[in-house]
Amino acid sequence: MVREAVWTIRTTPSRVQWQSGPVSGAASDACRPMFPLGTVLFPHAVIPLHVFEPRYRALVHDCMAGDARFGIVLIERGSEVGGGDQRSGVGTLARMVRASELPDGRWLVLARGERRVRVCTWLTDDPYPRAEVEDWPDEGALPDRALLEQAEQVVRRTRALLSESGAASAALPAEWGLDGDADVAAWELCAAAPLNTYDAQRLLTCAAARPRIELLTQLTGAMEGDLRRLLGA
Repeated sequence: MVREAVWTIRTTPSRVQWQSGPVSGAASDACRPMFPLGTVLFPHAVIPLHVFEPRYRALVHDCMAGDARFGIVLIERGSEVGGGDQRSGVGTLARMVRASELPDGRWLVLARGERRVRVCTWLTDDPYPRAEVEDWPDEGALPDRALLEQAEQVVRRTRALLSESGAASAALPAEWGLDGDADVAAWELCAAAPLNTYDAQRLLTCAAARPRIELLTQLTGAMEGDLRRLLGA
């Protein structure tokens, strides 16, 4: 028997919209369950999780009994399985939007990034990793539409070239478009850019949205140039 919990999701033909509950905490979320991963989750992006370790099964149960929120940070060194890893001090607070328990006790979870957080203190890993975290909102002005659209074009071209080269990264569909909110759009671009985890973490740790998009454009543009030379385009 599969047990499933689903939080409210509203869909439109153009995009998925997420209806989240009240955000707990103001400047600080205090103690949060933490899920170190070998990938970077950005605010407003979604991530599927296959949860099989007993400690993270316990994390899922506890989150479902609470507000469904937990932190995701990048493992800078080490493995996702077994502990003993070195973790980044900057991550994203995520919220479960769907969780299905399989007959053998594993969980399939879909989570959405909500906002960026900094780790103040790592706590014990018993029964699972936990940390005291605080919100880290962006500083300064948001990027203007022209800068966002320029970055979008670079991301589109680079993903199309990657697809042409046979890489796993697929071209963005023509109907994909940026959100009308500049903050959301900036994070959407970060999630869409075909960057490695090191560069993705660099984007996450940028203090402000405008330099983040400028860095994204620079990194993705360099990849585009390399691909054009490789393909002779």
